Amino acid sequence: MFNFDVPFFKPLWIRILTVGFSIGWGLVELASGEIAFAMMFLAAGAYAAYRLFITFDPGEDP
Repeated sequence: MFNFDVPFFKPLWIRILTVGFSIGWGLVELASGEIAFAMMFLAAGAYAAYRLFITFDPGEDP
């Protein structure tokens, strides 16, 4: 679904912003009562966090 193995995601601030925006927007949707959209954004944020912080290798080229 997402390709996180591109050089765009090498800087740490871009990875933090990507995960933070996804999870933040999921929380906004949750606060407004939109459970389905909240689940989608929170799941996307969790997947992005896993791929960008746990399995990400910044030295690896695609």
